[in-house]
Amino acid sequence: MAKNGAAGEFNVAVDAYIAKAAPFAQPVLEHLRQLIHEGAPGVVEGLKWSMPFFDYEGPGGKRVILANMAAFKAHCIFGLWGAELAKEMRADGVVVGGSMGSFGKITSIKDLPPKKQLLAYVREAARKIAEGERVVSYTRPPNRVAKAEVPVPEALAAALKKNKAAAKQFEAMAPSCRREYSEWIADAKRDETREKRVEQAVTWIAEGKNRNWKYER
Repeated sequence: MAKNGAAGEFNVAVDAYIAKAAPFAQPVLEHLRQLIHEGAPGVVEGLKWSMPFFDYEGPGGKRVILANMAAFKAHCIFGLWGAELAKEMRADGVVVGGSMGSFGKITSIKDLPPKKQLLAYVREAARKIAEGERVVSYTRPPNRVAKAEVPVPEALAAALKKNKAAAKQFEAMAPSCRREYSEWIADAKRDETREKRVEQAVTWIAEGKNRNWKYER
């Protein structure tokens, strides 16, 4: 009988997921599932983000994501996690990457690498976790450094002083919105163009509109 969350056992939630998948996808998912258990004995099944995931235990009993798979209307995806393993598979010319898992859109078992090769990748992925080479499932990208505030052009600053409503709205805008207006006016090559842009900017700002409000949905 299938169990939930037990190492090396099939999870009933994954059973149900495969059973609900399209007929073409079921043999693909079953093939991948069996292969993962063969290459990584003790793997733990479960659902994350509504798709099957497979965790493996590393030093200290910490579980790390080993792989995931999913089925869609016309294809499946399968991903083996870990940047170093991805490099190895890319060097072998088998990895596709992107949002389509490690091997792109899979419509049949024939779209996957040979079982022997794929099994070797699963075993290597499990080894990296077991030996502590991979200790986290994923690393969050560093926070983006905020862009410096662009100085408000004198012409715009002077116009805002004459319109309290616009000045108040401008101060309340996000830095990126203020930057767009400032750069737009600073980029004007002719005095007439600059004056026209300032007049238009003050009107839009007073109405609480961003510089490119016409293109927003």
